[in-house]
Amino acid sequence: MGAVVGAGFLSHVPTIMLPEAVRRELNDGNEISLVPGLERLRDEVLDELRPDVVIVFDTHWFSLFEFIVTAHDRRLGTYTSEEVPRGLNQVHYDMPGDPVLAEALAAGASDAGARCTANADPHLPVNYGTVNIAHYLNRSEKWLSVSICQTASHDDFLRAGQGFGEAIRQSEHRVVLIASGSLSHRFYPMKELDKHESCDPVHIITPQARAADEQRIAWWEQGDHASVVNTMDEFMTHRPEGLFGHYLMMIAAIGGAQCTAPGRRFSEYENAIGTGQVHMWFDRPVAGWI
Repeated sequence: MGAVVGAGFLSHVPTIMLPEAVRRELNDGNEISLVPGLERLRDEVLDELRPDVVIVFDTHWFSLFEFIVTAHDRRLGTYTSEEVPRGLNQVHYDMPGDPVLAEALAAGASDAGARCTANADPHLPVNYGTVNIAHYLNRSEKWLSVSICQTASHDDFLRAGQGFGEAIRQSEHRVVLIASGSLSHRFYPMKELDKHESCDPVHIITPQARAADEQRIAWWEQGDHASVVNTMDEFMTHRPEGLFGHYLMMIAAIGGAQCTAPGRRFSEYENAIGTGQVHMWFDRPVAGWI
């Protein structure tokens, strides 16, 4: 019997891939908390959990009319971002996969009422929502990525996540789920960017977006996932990254609105040129997820 042994809402912001000296230059001489947070997460959590599969819900992979799960035996190569090649380039990645589990995940989501396929095309692009996180966290596990379907509704994301959770339980794997992306996700105009590169949340795009992000972080820390799930229409006014599908699929796989797992912060709440970033980890309860 398989199990989700842990789940995390993690930032993949490109800043984490810059050299430390550059990060400090952008942040008034200080290190951003996101990088040491990922290092702590690997050492303090994943090394203890010892999962054999990591599934990433990748907000930088937008599919059109279905969810897609990577089904490669292995993804190996060098990644340069088309968006920010000056700072995110020539990143080596090597991620074993699991075609059998990928097919089971796709079938599980489809059975739950969400269109989903598995794809092993060798030319299928890799996205930095996966690469950046794997750069810090991947040791020897199998890594699969799941796309964000841009025509999906909140209910579609929840159904897909429910199906993924059932497929994992029917497997023989110890699985970690990672919702890779941000909270609110609006950028400053180019001519204003250099005034807002510090990680201080005073630079979040609007006070209202900051308040909405901090409310959801507080709910997570209280284990109140129901409030997050049930206020999605309200939160959408702040344009959460990836339609917030990364979080909705992750949480649906471990109980959805019924899940009461409290979150542990592995970073501060930080700005990234207007967007809201945080690392939050949810431990599997002794009795299992609801």
